[in-house]
Amino acid sequence: MSAVRLLVLGVIRLRQPTYGYAVRRELLSWRADTWTNVKPGSIYHALKQLTAEDKLRAVRTEDSELGPGRTLFELTPAGEIEFFERLEAALTSVDMEEHGAGIAFMRALPRARVIELLTRQRRSTAEVRDDLLAMAPEFPDRYQAPHSPDLLELWSGLFGNFTDWTARLLERLEAGEYRMADDPPRS
Repeated sequence: MSAVRLLVLGVIRLRQPTYGYAVRRELLSWRADTWTNVKPGSIYHALKQLTAEDKLRAVRTEDSELGPGRTLFELTPAGEIEFFERLEAALTSVDMEEHGAGIAFMRALPRARVIELLTRQRRSTAEVRDDLLAMAPEFPDRYQAPHSPDLLELWSGLFGNFTDWTARLLERLEAGEYRMADDPPRS
């Protein structure tokens, strides 16, 4: 799955109609360039690809005194479907970049659904951690290349932290933190 596609669909969904540079600016304000592989070129490529696939629609082009006109985009019904499919997949992913993109938009789903998906993701990361830890005795000692025990320790530690982080997020969600799609409007 491409985290970039989810990020582009999600930002357009939040700000529609909007244009490519505004999507880029929004993602930079989230510092998404530090936790994903999103680059300006990947944003514009995703816009072009999603438009060709009828997931986005060019609404209009605004004139600009500073350069070429800006094309404003909005999601099509197919784009809305893809956004939610990618969001749910990202929330269960053990890939940290994809998962982070899912966390960025988890508020688009009902609270119970997010809790269900994150509980599944937490089980998966714990299984990966446990599988890595179980491999350790099969590898040579740490003084023989390629230092497999050290790498297993590194990766099992990362997945252990990922599992613990998800557990803390679940606690906050269960306690009612964050505004979710099914929360009543604020008065």
